[in-house]
Amino acid sequence: MGPLIPNEYLSYEWNIVIALLIGLVFGFILESSGFSSSRKLAGVFYGYDFAVLKVFFTAAIVSVIGLYYMDYLGWVDMSMLYVHPTYIWGAIVGGAIMGLGFITGGFCPGTSLCAVAIGKLDAWVYVLGIMVGVLIFSEAFGGFESLYNDSYLGNITLAESLELPASWIIFAVTIMALVAFFIADIIRKRVSKIFY
Repeated sequence: MGPLIPNEYLSYEWNIVIALLIGLVFGFILESSGFSSSRKLAGVFYGYDFAVLKVFFTAAIVSVIGLYYMDYLGWVDMSMLYVHPTYIWGAIVGGAIMGLGFITGGFCPGTSLCAVAIGKLDAWVYVLGIMVGVLIFSEAFGGFESLYNDSYLGNITLAESLELPASWIIFAVTIMALVAFFIADIIRKRVSKIFY
């Protein structure tokens, strides 16, 4: 858990404690914000509630701007951050399957666990579906292996793959978010209000 553990301010064993605390706080905030409601989450696909779009888009932009400012101030070394490897076709197919599950079930994996914690039956069914999907994927991995491994692009960022300065990408994504928020508000006003 950087920068505390790599710089030996804390021992390695604190990783699990810090992760648990962050998870508890994140789950509490999700539940307090109403994100354990499948109707609220699915609202983004039906046009009556765009809170999910606005919250997660805002969180991504604030995070990336904050990280680059901390890098500029010398508080964070961006070259030390972990970049998840990109498997482009695996990501596209997996993203499509997850999106389909999100639309039909009304949860993403994180919010479904949050809803399970407060005893929502639909979330239990959703999480059971995730477990069945994981089992099928692991047992049939041989059939998916070429799709999974053949499109490996390495640990690249969007700025690296487009060969553009990161600041341009951040600016473009910020504009994209503002346009999305504007269009979302227009759609929400035109869709009949649904109470839940």
